[in-house]
Amino acid sequence: MRGHMIVCGGDALAERLAAELRALYGEQVTVVVPGVPGDGGGRVAPAARARAAALLARMQSVLGRTPDPDGPAAPPRVQQAAVLDEQAFAEAGVAEARALALVHDDDEINIRAALVARRLNPRVRLVIRLYNRSLGRHLADLLDQAAALSTPGLDPERLDNSTTVLSDADTAAPALAATAVAGTSKIVQADGLLLRAVERTPPGPGRVPDPGLATLALLSATTNDPAGSEGSDADDGRDGPRLLPDDATVAAATGRGTVVLDTITPADRAPRSRSSGTRGGVPFGSFFSRRLRWSLFGLTASVLGLAIATWATGDMHPLHAGYLTLLDLFAIDDPAIGEPTARKVLQLLTGLAGLLLLPVLLAAVLEALGTFRTSAALRRPPRGLSGHIVLLGLGKVGTRVLSRLGELGIPVVCVEADPEARGIPLARSMRVPTVIGDAASDGVLEAAKIHRAAGLLALTSVDTTNLEAALSARALKPDLRVVLRLYDDAFAAAVYRTLRAAHPRALTRSRSVSTLAAPAFAGAMMGRQILGAIPVERSVLLFAALEVAEHPQLAGRTIAESFRPGHWRIVALDATEPAERRPDLSAGPEDDASAPRPTGLVWNLHPGHVLRPQDRVVLAATRQGLAELLGRSDAPHRSAPA
Repeated sequence: MRGHMIVCGGDALAERLAAELRALYGEQVTVVVPGVPGDGGGRVAPAARARAAALLARMQSVLGRTPDPDGPAAPPRVQQAAVLDEQAFAEAGVAEARALALVHDDDEINIRAALVARRLNPRVRLVIRLYNRSLGRHLADLLDQAAALSTPGLDPERLDNSTTVLSDADTAAPALAATAVAGTSKIVQADGLLLRAVERTPPGPGRVPDPGLATLALLSATTNDPAGSEGSDADDGRDGPRLLPDDATVAAATGRGTVVLDTITPADRAPRSRSSGTRGGVPFGSFFSRRLRWSLFGLTASVLGLAIATWATGDMHPLHAGYLTLLDLFAIDDPAIGEPTARKVLQLLTGLAGLLLLPVLLAAVLEALGTFRTSAALRRPPRGLSGHIVLLGLGKVGTRVLSRLGELGIPVVCVEADPEARGIPLARSMRVPTVIGDAASDGVLEAAKIHRAAGLLALTSVDTTNLEAALSARALKPDLRVVLRLYDDAFAAAVYRTLRAAHPRALTRSRSVSTLAAPAFAGAMMGRQILGAIPVERSVLLFAALEVAEHPQLAGRTIAESFRPGHWRIVALDATEPAERRPDLSAGPEDDASAPRPTGLVWNLHPGHVLRPQDRVVLAATRQGLAELLGRSDAPHRSAPA
C-alpha cells in the first residue's frame, strides 16, 4: 500500500484527522492507536485491556462510517501498538507512506516516534503535535537536517515541508477567546500575516450591509436570536450558516448577520493590545495602597510647609531652615527655650508630624513585605470586579486561551481544581485572579464573581464537567454568556435544546478543539501550511497561501472566475517576485524595517485581474474546497478532478 498516510494517536484529534483525510481528501489512511504494554511477564490488567479494546473499536467505528469520496476502496486499517517502535512502524508501512501524523497528547511519545520514523523513512512528511513551541522549532530543524544528511539529493522545496510542528491548543485558542467576548474580532495570525474578520449584525430595513474586503459567511437565520441555535458541521439547510456566499446570495439574505474580512496586515506591524496582567515582576504602584500613598504625600507636604514657615519667620538660609525642620521632625533638636513664639509653635507642629510619620512608615514597611510575599501567590478576585470572563480549566487549551485574553486586555478570573495545573504559573505571572476548587462545589463560582461576569469559558477536557459548570453558572446568572468546549455534535445539539428551554434569553456557544485543529493538521499532511482557521458557528473557514501554478482551478483565470461560492475565494495576492518571496509573506530583507514598506500583499483585488502562474494567493476556503484544491492534486496515485 504505497503512498498512504499514517495517523498515530488515540484521542479526538486523531479521530477527526483520520476521518478528514479519508472523507475530504480521499486518502488511504492507517491509524495506529495505543495498545496495552505488558508488565514484563506478559500479564495485562483486565481494565487496561478493556480500555484498549474500546479505543480500537471506537476508532474502527469512526473510520468505518466515514464515506470515501472516490467510491469503494480498501477499508482503512486500524492497528494497535503499545510502543511506537520500528516494529510498529514497519507493520504500518511507514517506509512507503507519504505522510505521518504523530498526535498523541504526550510530547515525549511524539518526539521519540518522530526520531524513529525519520530514521526509517527520510522522505516521509512528518506532522507532529507538540505543546512546547520552543522545543517544536528545534525539533523541526533537527529532523529536517537528518533528512538532508541521509538523502543528499533531496529536493530542498520538499525538505521545507518535510517536518511540521503544530499545537492544537495554539490553533484553537484565538477562536475560543474571540467567541467568549461579544463583538470581539476573529483573528488569524500566522506566518507574518494578520487577518481580522468581524461578525456584524443584520442591517436595518432598506440598508445594505458593509461587505468589508470580502463577505466570508452568512450566519444562521437564528444565530442573532438568543433563543435560536447555532449551525453545526452537518447543518447545510437554508437556515444554516453559508460559507463564502456570492454577492447575490448576500443581497438576498436579509435579516441575517455576516462575517466579513476587515483587514489584512503584517503581523509584526499590527498594533499590540494592552495586557491584562503584568509579567516579569511587581509594578511599583502595587507596593503601597492608595490610602497609604496619600498619607505619605500629605506628611511630605506638611513638612515642606513647616520648613518654608521656619525660613520665613527666622533670619536664616533656606537650607538651614530645612535642616532645623528635620531635626525637629526626628526629635533630636534642642527645645526652643528662649526662642520667639513662632519658633516654639513650629517646633511643636513639626514634632507632631514626626509622631504621625512613625505609623505611616511602619504601615509602608508591612505593605511592602506583604506585596513581596503575595507576588508569588495567586491573587484573589477583587471585590469590585465586574464585566470579566470566568475561565474554567487551565490545561493546555485553557493556558493558551488565558494568554490570548491577556493580549486582548480582557479581565479574567480563572477557576482550576488542580493547584498544580499547567496554567497556574502563567496565571501567577500575569497576576490573574484565580480560584482553586471544583466549579461544581458550593461557593467556587461565587468566589469567581460569576454573578457579575460577562461570560463563562468552560474548557476542561471533559464534556460533562463543562456542562455541569455551565448549568451551575446559569443558576446564579440566567443571562450569562456561556462558551462550552464540547466534542460531540449530537451532544452539543442536546445541550442547546436544554439550555434554550431553560434560559431563552441567554447566549450559548459550543466549540470543539479537535474540529478547529484537524484541518490544519490535515493540510500539513498534504504538504500545505494552513495559515489559520476562523470558526463560523460550528463550521470552520480556513486560510491558506497557495502557488497559482500548482492549481489549474486558479491559473489563467480572473479573480471573479476563480471564485467558487461555498468552496474558496481569493482574498489577497502576493505580488512579490518569486525570487524575493519569504515564507512569512512579508517584504524582502533589503527593506528598511524602521520605515513604511510594501509587504507584497494586494487586497481589494479587481474582479478582472488575471492570475499568472508565478503568482501566490491567500485564499479563504471551506474544508471541502481546500480538499478539492489540495487533496487529489498532491497525490500521485490519484487524478485531479475536472
